[in-house]
Amino acid sequence: MIQKECDLYLKTVGDLHRKHFAQYFTPKQVAQFMTKWVLKENSCHSILDPAFGLGGFWDVCPDTVEFHGQEVDSEILQYYSSHSSRMPASLRQMDYFQTFEKNPHHLVCNPPYLKFQKIAQRRNVLESMHQQFGVSLSGYTNIASLFLVKSLCELTSGRRLAYIMPSEFLNAGYGKQIKEILIQDRHLVHLIQLECEQEAFPDATTSLCILLYDSAKRYDTVSFYTISSLTELRGILDSPPLQLVSYEQLHPLDKWGHFFETKQLFSDLSRKHFTSISNYGHFSRGIATGANDFFVLRKSEITKLSLSSTEYLSCITKSAQITRAVFTSDDFHLLEEQDAPVYLFNAGQEPSSAAKLYIQYGESRGFNHGYITRNRSPWYKMEQRAPAPIMLNVFSRDGYKVVRNLTTVHSLTSYHCFYPNLYGAPRIDAIFLYLLSSVGHSILSHSMRKYGNQLVKFEPNDLNQALAPTEAFLDSIPKSKIDDLTSRLVQGENILSEIDNLFQILFK
Repeated sequence: MIQKECDLYLKTVGDLHRKHFAQYFTPKQVAQFMTKWVLKENSCHSILDPAFGLGGFWDVCPDTVEFHGQEVDSEILQYYSSHSSRMPASLRQMDYFQTFEKNPHHLVCNPPYLKFQKIAQRRNVLESMHQQFGVSLSGYTNIASLFLVKSLCELTSGRRLAYIMPSEFLNAGYGKQIKEILIQDRHLVHLIQLECEQEAFPDATTSLCILLYDSAKRYDTVSFYTISSLTELRGILDSPPLQLVSYEQLHPLDKWGHFFETKQLFSDLSRKHFTSISNYGHFSRGIATGANDFFVLRKSEITKLSLSSTEYLSCITKSAQITRAVFTSDDFHLLEEQDAPVYLFNAGQEPSSAAKLYIQYGESRGFNHGYITRNRSPWYKMEQRAPAPIMLNVFSRDGYKVVRNLTTVHSLTSYHCFYPNLYGAPRIDAIFLYLLSSVGHSILSHSMRKYGNQLVKFEPNDLNQALAPTEAFLDSIPKSKIDDLTSRLVQGENILSEIDNLFQILFK
């Protein structure tokens, strides 16, 4: 359907309905490209779309194609039927995960863009996938990836599959099983990253890729492409790929995002200088309160509530509260003087009378019924975390922010916290300088999850698996040099070029 009809539909059903079913409609250029590819050089001219929506793929198909559609949302089907003069061979209202059967058609799909937390009957779906296909998928798998796995498992030999979907699984931990399925029979042909996600789906904040899979042939390589405009889809497969990667190089445990780059970073690294960050300690998320509006306090509020000094913690509650690479007691006192929200209610097991009154206030406002708070006993009990010497922000659009924390201040979930082990503790400043350097940024960028509109995110496990210099390399940097650079950062000097010089050898 043309964009005008999509807009009219959205006005008819409202934004809440669209979000509930995670509906984002396929641009015409994408639908044409995917449909043309599945039909090319193949005698089978029947197609199934298991997430029909407003029929974007059917609209670009010639009448000679036998097209079958499935859709879980009865309202969108009713709208389509009453507004379209052209109907496919069959169009059924059904949940894609209610039936499991071999698919004799080619398959094109723009699946729902729904996070795993919002999938109805998620556990039942995962159990059904295991029973039907012997596939054990992570509970973090999103709905689009579940669609893909089911389609791959049901695809008949000799048929093609084309999906446009979030590309997060290429770098995420839950993607391991998905990548195993994609490469086990060597049928994956092309992966195309869309750096024009806002052009394709203006309302979706997610990274995108087009995945092309041909069960008729076995391939030696997979082509990785990137496009910055939908107009580039025309003829993209006739141009040289950014990377032509052999199946021997594709490992399910590896992150595949770096294959979309013209130059592979890791082929240039001297691997003898590298180990895993987990060799020095581990990243974990910051404190999750479950109700920031209740737990996060200002100094003026603490005074008004008459809380004792043992009933609150100093805490960074927003990423923007830290503006420098090194966070000191002076920085925290400045926030305190500005009456910024930098304290965390922490009453403990035996709250004072003043704390009890505040707890009663929280219960009167329903803060004890939140998803996290209702599963804690007592509901106001705070997670016990030590202050972290290094913090790294979770979301960013222009490169991550790493902070050397020289205080006893805690952090909420806007930062991931690094806790060193016996090997990491004496090297904590060297590790910090590495993370701050452009070399560190380049290497850790391969552990980011891209969500569209240049938004990227780190997960703790992604960081723990990232590369860091070996102990021998870090120990080769004079301690006096590390102390001098750290001290100058505290003074506010711009010395990033000097820091970069310490680590440039890692690329040689």
